[in-house]
Amino acid sequence: MPSPEFIFATVAPSSSSSSSSSPTPYVPRLRYCIYRGMWSQLPENKHNTAPKNPRVYDSDMPTFTTDVRMQKVGQLFATSAGHAAKDEQVQGSGGGGPCEAVFWVKEKGTQWRVKGTAFVVAPDIEGEQESSGVRTVKSEIGGRMRVVEGGEGKEGEWSWQRELTGHFGNCSPGMRGSWRNPPPGTLVKGEPDQDHQLAQKVEDLEDPIARSNFRVVVIKADEVEQTDISDPATARRWKYTLVSDAQDGKGEWTTEELWP
Repeated sequence: MPSPEFIFATVAPSSSSSSSSSPTPYVPRLRYCIYRGMWSQLPENKHNTAPKNPRVYDSDMPTFTTDVRMQKVGQLFATSAGHAAKDEQVQGSGGGGPCEAVFWVKEKGTQWRVKGTAFVVAPDIEGEQESSGVRTVKSEIGGRMRVVEGGEGKEGEWSWQRELTGHFGNCSPGMRGSWRNPPPGTLVKGEPDQDHQLAQKVEDLEDPIARSNFRVVVIKADEVEQTDISDPATARRWKYTLVSDAQDGKGEWTTEELWP
């Protein structure tokens, strides 16, 4: 796609919303995000000097980068099975709340709608102590990573932390600098401190402030819809549903052809 934006939808507890009169316990939240490739298949970038993982895995899980201080991260934790709600509970890896992502490929007249859950990969993904959130991410995301031809026996050479750093390196210095911005969504009260300024450029791939706020979100889809309206006379919708395999946990995709 010439411009890889997509709409990412989460749900937020209505009690945390200014729309406190909502008759439902959850309310929708949407925003545009930038597609960063499939997890374990880091896109090539000649400007990225970060160490790269060997080609061991592929997957069907879209990714995007975000700031842990953004509301979407808390929403993915608050609506997960663990229902983490406190700020300290959303600082590490974890999440797993429901989500949808919609891509409109104008050049092809086709919409892709991805439904599933989303997990957050944080700096603790390969820490000395493995939290329940890290175990959840490695189980849920790792279970959908497939060893590629020629990758057999090399699984131990692949690193979650290296993949996380690779995503940081794939961002421009200006984008990396955004993770040193003042806290998103907070009131403007005077000048921010020197560590949190707008329009910074970060060259250091291990910048402590930027890396502490940087996160990769991985979408684990269980249903995908493709709607092709490029030709009104032959318009169609296809629904792809993941049927899980009890033995390996990966399953296979089934296809249904539908009217648009």
